[in-house]
Amino acid sequence: MSETRGKKGARSDDARTERLRSLAAVDEVMREPGVEELLARYPRPLVVDAVRAVLERLRSDILAGGDAAGVQAADLAPAQLVPWVARLLEAAVRPSLRRVINATGVVVHTNLGRALLPPEAVDAVVTAAAGYTDLEYSLSRGERASRQDHVHDVLCSVTGADDALVVNNNAAAVLLALAATARGGEVLVARGQLVEIGDGFRIPDILRESGADLVEVGTTNRTYLRDFEAAWTERTRAILRVHTSNYRIVGFTAEPTLDELATLAHGRGAVLVDDLGSGAMAALELFAEEPALADSIAAGCDVVTFSGDKLLGGPQAGIAVGKVEAVQAMRRHPLARALRIDKLDLAALDAVLRLYLDPQRAEAQIPTLRALRTPLEDVRARAEALRASLVGAGVPPEALELVDTVGRAGAGALPVTEVPSVAVAASVPSGEAGARAALLRAGSPAVVCRVQDDRLLFDVRAVADGEIEELAGAALVALV
Repeated sequence: MSETRGKKGARSDDARTERLRSLAAVDEVMREPGVEELLARYPRPLVVDAVRAVLERLRSDILAGGDAAGVQAADLAPAQLVPWVARLLEAAVRPSLRRVINATGVVVHTNLGRALLPPEAVDAVVTAAAGYTDLEYSLSRGERASRQDHVHDVLCSVTGADDALVVNNNAAAVLLALAATARGGEVLVARGQLVEIGDGFRIPDILRESGADLVEVGTTNRTYLRDFEAAWTERTRAILRVHTSNYRIVGFTAEPTLDELATLAHGRGAVLVDDLGSGAMAALELFAEEPALADSIAAGCDVVTFSGDKLLGGPQAGIAVGKVEAVQAMRRHPLARALRIDKLDLAALDAVLRLYLDPQRAEAQIPTLRALRTPLEDVRARAEALRASLVGAGVPPEALELVDTVGRAGAGALPVTEVPSVAVAASVPSGEAGARAALLRAGSPAVVCRVQDDRLLFDVRAVADGEIEELAGAALVALV
């Protein structure tokens, strides 16, 4: 028996060796007529790299006994490898970011790019990207200026703050605020507010990088003003209040008001930094439990920070507003340049903020707000239109059911708030839902939906009316 296995192993080694010998050399593949056509479309170094990559992939696969190990020698001839090279080149030059139709029911989906921009912001980005702009130049004075000038006044107008600064995201805004006001000292934070935000970033880590020392105050669920007073030392430089935007502590809870914290901090020569996180500025009923930015300003917070791309509905940005002295300290800090906002994000943010000068217009024009406030009957009509399109394209009506679902705001915002929604639930052969969902993700445009009870759920809360026919067409690949 051992001898039999030895003979089989020897034959396998011989076959592997034969296939390895059959692999063409790079120059042999490069002489193929099909490669000449590729050279007319792609730079020669890129084509050579692609040929080498294909050959190396096949060689490694044969040695490892993978799929290529069973390929006939004739299929490894130079001419047979050209299509592989062509596909690799096509993938190499195609932009990696692809358009996705979001049929998950999560409106501000972090993995799908968070907030969609309104047309005004898209136009502003195109203008900033396509030509020169007055990014850091005063056209009236004919001299250098600050990129912050473009959003400073509008931010102060819509928030009621004395001063404003924008950086590249909210974590950066918190980091800069603490580095500018508390480096070398201590920052008091309620124990229940030591949150972890996306991708493993934690408030204690941000505090450490700011150069300040964290002092935990109170207990997880109940913290009183006297806890902050007891924790105060001569090294205390700031109190940090963090809105727990991605979770809630409910039940037997207590925390000081912002007015109390501001009085304590200012009475002892320190600052109060308020991290609001989500940036809910619209007066939507859905945002009723979110802390109001106006309340933070009125309470006398020195710095209030929030995100641009969550409930504000704009681009990725970290916004800091508050008192002149604290914001100026942030503006002068060396980190400010390292964390500064890009010109394209700045252009988009400027356009979004100006929509907030007319709150009703903001709610109507900003996609995030529009998607969250769309009445349930309109969402149901959208789902009915999707089902009708699928039936019209040949999907059996009995395979499609309208179901009531629960959507989410997303991006770690409104964690316990359920947004009523409607989905089209499509039945597929048993055990194939995951594979059919993968087919949808490979399409153009890609479709990301939910898989539930071995069915595909196309939740249309975050799908625009103009995307319904396109969604139906893209979904057919998984349903017929």
